[in-house]
Amino acid sequence: MKTGKFYLAAALVLLFTGNIYSQNGWGPGSSYNSMYDTKTVKTISGSVISIDQILPDKNMSIGIHLLLNTVNGNVSIHLGPAWYIENQDIQIIKGDNVSVTGSKVTYNVDQVIIAKEVIKGDQLLKLRDENGYPLWSGWRNK
Repeated sequence: MKTGKFYLAAALVLLFTGNIYSQNGWGPGSSYNSMYDTKTVKTISGSVISIDQILPDKNMSIGIHLLLNTVNGNVSIHLGPAWYIENQDIQIIKGDNVSVTGSKVTYNVDQVIIAKEVIKGDQLLKLRDENGYPLWSGWRNK
């Protein structure tokens, strides 16, 4: 009987976790994360003009956005969900010089970069794997 309760509890946890990802829009199968395209990955460098909280879509939780001043003008950078970014060891502040690698996409008519990683000095903020899979989504079957 205890084994049955364990399996029921495990199934509920998996169901609940899946619902969180679908409800907050940051899950790997969301329409937002599906925009990441490995064919458009580029690296840019610049100075952080601002760090803002954004709501990328009505079905998503708050995300973190950087505005980066580069030699080619200002570039919008989407990092990821606020709860994930705010719990990383690296802290990015206005005025920091950073290098960002990510996928350049069109988001709501604007060109943005969905970041895979951010380098500040000798610190690395890793957000996605080589295929664009978001690291905040945890384990996956490859």
